[in-house]
Amino acid sequence: MTIHSDLTTTMPWAELAGPLIMAEDAVARLDERLARSPVRDGFVERFHFHDAAATLWLDGELVHVEDLVLHDAHMDIRAPTHELTRAHAVLRTRRQIFGNAPDWALGREGLRQLTGRRGVTAAKNAAEGEGALAPRQDRDQNEADEPDPLAEEFAAIDAVLARSSAVLNGVAVEQPPRPQPTLERDPLIHDPDSDESARLDDWRSLLDRAVKLPPVLAAAVLWDAWESISPLQHQPWLGTLLVAAGLRQRRKTAAHLLALNVGLRVMSRERRRHGARTTRLLAFLDAVAEAAALGLKEHDRLMLAR
Repeated sequence: MTIHSDLTTTMPWAELAGPLIMAEDAVARLDERLARSPVRDGFVERFHFHDAAATLWLDGELVHVEDLVLHDAHMDIRAPTHELTRAHAVLRTRRQIFGNAPDWALGREGLRQLTGRRGVTAAKNAAEGEGALAPRQDRDQNEADEPDPLAEEFAAIDAVLARSSAVLNGVAVEQPPRPQPTLERDPLIHDPDSDESARLDDWRSLLDRAVKLPPVLAAAVLWDAWESISPLQHQPWLGTLLVAAGLRQRRKTAAHLLALNVGLRVMSRERRRHGARTTRLLAFLDAVAEAAALGLKEHDRLMLAR
């Protein structure tokens, strides 16, 4: 995907201006109402569930909100399906993003944790640290002090014979340490031709350049770029949550995390996957306005019920 160096000069402002203003106003109106609402906490939690279910709907999978609520409360009435498990992962990620500081999700540490790269980085650092902490005198030993390979083979054979004898005699034997998992990803699970780190870096570079755009328009550009680049093979749904986190980072939403998938669900697939970039951006802006409108309706319904 070719990303223009100056986003402000490549935007069709005449076509985007009207929908952009409507989307900006709708989001601001919803967030302002939630900021002083007595039912804000319940609203936020309910839309965590609705957005998680809408995420699976966009992927062609049906997950009932009621089943997701029961699964989250560990009260499943049936064995959870793979789709329900994925929806629960989206739910937990939304809570994690909203529960942290606005700048956390798009920061380096937040992205590492959300994308599952924190453990790999820690393992690499530990491996490098072990090598760095090796005593210098051990590396300076001459060839005469190096272990004899033949002696090591005999020692391994003796250890196997000793364990076998202990097992036959009924004595508990300490199991040998398990081999550490490799740092490389399994090619059966991850496509070796897809460099996820490089793709994610490309998306983050666009994130840095999109700060010149209005918050909602920057969200539209980042969402479209995520859909085109596809940085993560097994977490494609994370992009929409990061885009919503970007709105919160830029203080466009402070009282809630916008449920973008709820609005995108209303948009037709032809608009969301259209070949023209302007059409896709307009679809996202309309989805933002629709998500905010649905949020206002739900808030009014909760207030009336209260």
